[in-house]
Amino acid sequence: MEGSIAETKLHLLPLLHGTPSQEHGPNTGNGSVDVKGNPASKTHTGKWKACYSILGGEFCGALAYYAVGTNLVSYLTKVQGQSNVTAASNIASWQGNCYLTTILGAFLADSYWGRHRTIVVSLTIFTFGMVSLTLSAVIPPNIHASMVISPQEALSSLGLYMTALGLGGIWPCVPTFGADQFDDSDSSEKAQKELFYNWYYFAVNGGFFVASTAIVWVQDNCGWALGFGIPTLFSVMGVVGFLASMRFYRYQKPAGSALTRICQVVVAAFRKLHIDVPSDSSLLYEIPGKESAIVGSRKLMHTDGLRFFDRAATVIASEEASASPWKLCTVTQVEELKILARMLPVFLTAIIFNTAEACFPLFVEQGGAMDNHITDGDAFALPPASLMTFTCVCILVLAPSYDRVLMPAVSRLTGVKRGLSELHRIGVGMVFTVLALAAAASVETARLAAVQERGSGVAPVSIMWQAPQYLFVGVAKVFSVVGYIEFAYEQSPDAMRSLCQACSLIMVTLGSYLVSAMLSIISSVSGGGGWIPENLNEGHLDRFFWLMAALHLINFLVFVCCATSYKRKLAT
Repeated sequence: MEGSIAETKLHLLPLLHGTPSQEHGPNTGNGSVDVKGNPASKTHTGKWKACYSILGGEFCGALAYYAVGTNLVSYLTKVQGQSNVTAASNIASWQGNCYLTTILGAFLADSYWGRHRTIVVSLTIFTFGMVSLTLSAVIPPNIHASMVISPQEALSSLGLYMTALGLGGIWPCVPTFGADQFDDSDSSEKAQKELFYNWYYFAVNGGFFVASTAIVWVQDNCGWALGFGIPTLFSVMGVVGFLASMRFYRYQKPAGSALTRICQVVVAAFRKLHIDVPSDSSLLYEIPGKESAIVGSRKLMHTDGLRFFDRAATVIASEEASASPWKLCTVTQVEELKILARMLPVFLTAIIFNTAEACFPLFVEQGGAMDNHITDGDAFALPPASLMTFTCVCILVLAPSYDRVLMPAVSRLTGVKRGLSELHRIGVGMVFTVLALAAAASVETARLAAVQERGSGVAPVSIMWQAPQYLFVGVAKVFSVVGYIEFAYEQSPDAMRSLCQACSLIMVTLGSYLVSAMLSIISSVSGGGGWIPENLNEGHLDRFFWLMAALHLINFLVFVCCATSYKRKLAT
């Protein structure tokens, strides 16, 4: 009898003293729920069994998007008869809308719908857009030629804008929803989440690789109906996958309007301009207990700095704890705004970083002025745009090997178990963008020197000398793009993770706009053909690449300053 009592006490000790076995309890510790709204089981939901369908859905969506975007100029000019200028303008407008709509999709996901519902609805809209594009390729172009706008043109325009609207909910939510499948309160699951970011980017580029090779070949050789129809089927498969795996997912509850909460802090702080903030942060207002007043968010600890906003959580004698949130906010709500303010400078450095990929059209033009034969006398000519596959293949090799090969080596050198934080990772990628643009400038300098010696025509410089600049961009993206995705998730407020992913995506299109503006300014200042004339042999493309390399170096130094002074999120 005494022996059985002693054994019972021994079995109870782990529960009484909270040993590590408690960390792997039956339910998650991050507030996630299952499809029925119950606390999510650690055993039956989430982790990699949930991520397989998420990664598969991302691959299908990326394949469909790049199947449209990669060769869209050929469809608009050759099939619909648009001029080069009109087609280029329509494509630029479509791509800009794809990124701008991410703010809407992210807002709906964080505030009202939740990430899974937003993904399914958005992917369905995207699929209907793909169906419209496919129908536009099936309808003969000469039907109803007397109409102001032909059915073919109307269907393609409708399809493009539906795909842009759908992508607005897919891009910011899929990586965030995938990361939600791992419990931050469990150290082993948190380590697995770091692997997910790399495999997510692998899936994106896997879709791009298949689309830019196999699907583009189908479009050029088998017709556009099949060329759009195949990616449409992949898009349908993505929707089915997200619906079929619902019972395996972990869901974070939407927290209501993030914009409203931000405005409440600003208004409450301005209402108390005459109030001094107490030096003891424990006197600031926070609801009692472990739960936050914000649904789906952990409580955030007070941090020093940006003390002006602490006024919103300062309790005055005339206020009660039940005061309106427009007059009194919790510390967690104030810290949400502080986190966004601290993240913003890091996000802004992504604008310059993304100009490297926006220079790809110039890389292609540079390659067009070089010898594109692999060997002397070789009849096969390598298309200049095909060298972009170097970037894609580099990503497909490095992304899965990052945590298995690169990080263990870095960990041995630094003595830090993780190897690189997300900010370190972004910084390394920025260094490689400087190297990429410096390599492009060096190749162009050598090409122009060869042209001067020869007199005119195509420079006797092999196009394969461009390979390093494409490879450097691939390495940069593996480090920095994945770093920005991880930073946007890990450092953002729990209830604003999709919005922060959208902010990161907006920087991509701002980078493209910046390159476009710089080219216009340089063209007007330099006069005539400027640095980049129709005949590159008469210009100075090398100067533009050197300018961009210098700009990226300055951006890197600014990022280092931002990263060293950055205060990380402190969640309870």
